[in-house]
Formats: sequence, C-alpha cells, structure tokens
Amino acid sequence: MVENDHCISKHTIAMLESEIIKRATECLHAESAAIEALIPRLDEHFVRAVATIRNCKGKVVVTGVGKSGHIGSKIAATLASTGTPAFFLNPLDAYHGDLGMLASEDIVLAISYSGATEELLRFLPLIQAKHIQIIGVSGNTDSLLARYSDIHLNIAVEREADPLNLIPTASTTATLALGDALACALVEAKHFQPTDFAALHPGGDLGRKLLAKVEDVMFTESLPFLTPQTLMPEAIEIVTNGKLGIGIVTENEALVGIITDGDIRRAMQRLGQDFFTTPVSEIMSTNPKTISKDAKIVEAGEKMNHHSIHTLIVVNEEGKVMGVVDSFSCLPGTRFYH
Repeated sequence: MVENDHCISKHTIAMLESEIIKRATECLHAESAAIEALIPRLDEHFVRAVATIRNCKGKVVVTGVGKSGHIGSKIAATLASTGTPAFFLNPLDAYHGDLGMLASEDIVLAISYSGATEELLRFLPLIQAKHIQIIGVSGNTDSLLARYSDIHLNIAVEREADPLNLIPTASTTATLALGDALACALVEAKHFQPTDFAALHPGGDLGRKLLAKVEDVMFTESLPFLTPQTLMPEAIEIVTNGKLGIGIVTENEALVGIITDGDIRRAMQRLGQDFFTTPVSEIMSTNPKTISKDAKIVEAGEKMNHHSIHTLIVVNEEGKVMGVVDSFSCLPGTRFYH
C-alpha cells in the first residue's frame, strides 16, 4: 500500500494504488502467457533434449551470462536435486581455468535469450572442440546460439512483462519454467522415486522421514504390557496409562497378541457383567501386525495404511517386543522422539 503522505490526497493515493495493482496484474498475466506459449513447443526437440540428458554419462553443465546465468544456476540446482548430476559454469570463468571442469561425456545447456551474448558465444567453440553436445536455449531460432547447438529449445515471448518491454521478466520466467519442465520430464524418464529424492536431501524433513528407520521414532518407554491372564479391569488401567490406545500381550517375553480401545469397548457391550472377570486372552487379537526396528518408517506407514491400522508392534527376530510405532510418528513434519 502507498504510504499515507499528508501531501498526497486520498483520491490520489487511491489512483496510485489502482495503477500499482493494475501494473502488477499485467505483469503476472504476461508471465503466465509466456509459460503457456511454451506448451505447443514441447516437440521432438524437447524430447531429444530429455533423451540426451537421460543418456548422458557425464554431467549437465549449465551456462549463461547475467540474468540467464542466475536462471541457469537455479536450473542446475533443480536438475542436481532430482537425480541429474549438474552444475553451473560462468562462461567468464571458463577462460580462466574452469574449462578443465568439462569432459567429452558431459552436456552443455547454454542459455541466452537473444542467442547473441558475446561472452557465451566465445565460449561455445571451446565446448565444441571438446566434442561436447550443446543444448541451446534462446528466444531466437535463427541466432548464433541456435546454429551452434545440437538441439535448440525456443523460449521466445511476445513481450517482457515490464511497461518498457526491456527488463528480463517474462523471458526469464519462461526459461525457468522450461528448466523445470526438463527436470520433471527427467524425473519420469529416470523413474526417480521419493526415496531417491530423500537420499539427495538428507537435511530436509522429507529426507529425514524417508531415510529414518522405525528405531528412530518408536516408543520404548512405559509400554502397556499385559499377559493373557490379565483381567479386563486391570487391562483397562494399563491401556489407559500407556496412552497408545493399545495393550501389548506377551508370554515368556514373546508377543502373543494385542488388545485395542475398540476391542475393549466391543467386549463391554457384548459381555455385560461378565466383562469384569474376563481375561485378556478371550478378547485379544492373536495376529498383531509387526515390523522390524531396522525398517524405514515409510515402510511402516505403508503397512499401516494397507491394513487400516494406526499402530505396529516392533519386534526382533525372536519375536521379543522392542517398541511401538504409530501412524502419527510416520507423518511428514512429525518430530523424532530420539
């Protein structure tokens, strides 16, 4: 909102605010149109680019100058984070030793909206001398960059989004979107999975969740243990104090059953007064679902979803109870208990 200056009338402020909103809206419409215009250009050239990157034995080296360089740096980061080894190289640095980063099995993704950026064009013959394939990205299919390229991707926009039609806005948005489209297509082509993403993002929440093991999140203290002979009044107290909604039934330290809040409610309705003299063995489920402490928590979540349950008993190879993991522990964003 425009600052309420005492020297500016409320009417003038309203007019300025209206113009600001109008201009910002026009900007977003122009950038949206630039992205929409890319869709009909997803043709055989785009498919060849994806296939070439998919089959690349080396790295994808993204290069560009100025705003194209900033966008290229982000594209390189997106590719690297989705399983395609990539890095950004400034053409100016290539003249001062960084050319040694390139190898013949690499691919160069060269970005210049005009296709005529001098610093980039002087870099391209050096790339060709190393017999490296070039995927050019520009808004001019007749540019020198397009001619140098083995594959050319067209990012032409009708106009930039700023009032002067000068500032790289719609063109950089289109370039960034095309880079995202390449990355998304490569995710599909490479059969990239959430666990692959997690392995490349170990510091993120998703990475922690997908890489973490059941051992990292399971409850191990004050577990609600019962025996088959435990009578229901005592079982209710133990299950309530356990705060997990279940009772773990063991015999000689081995898991033999499980009883839930729902089991208890249904038994009370069915048995009436006999409920209070009924042992746990008459109510418990004798086939509780279990999991190893070394399993990934994503596996635990999938198992609970498959069986429509909210809790798994963690056991070792001898069937001894090690802990309990619940569905809440397996949700993204849930803190670890250890």
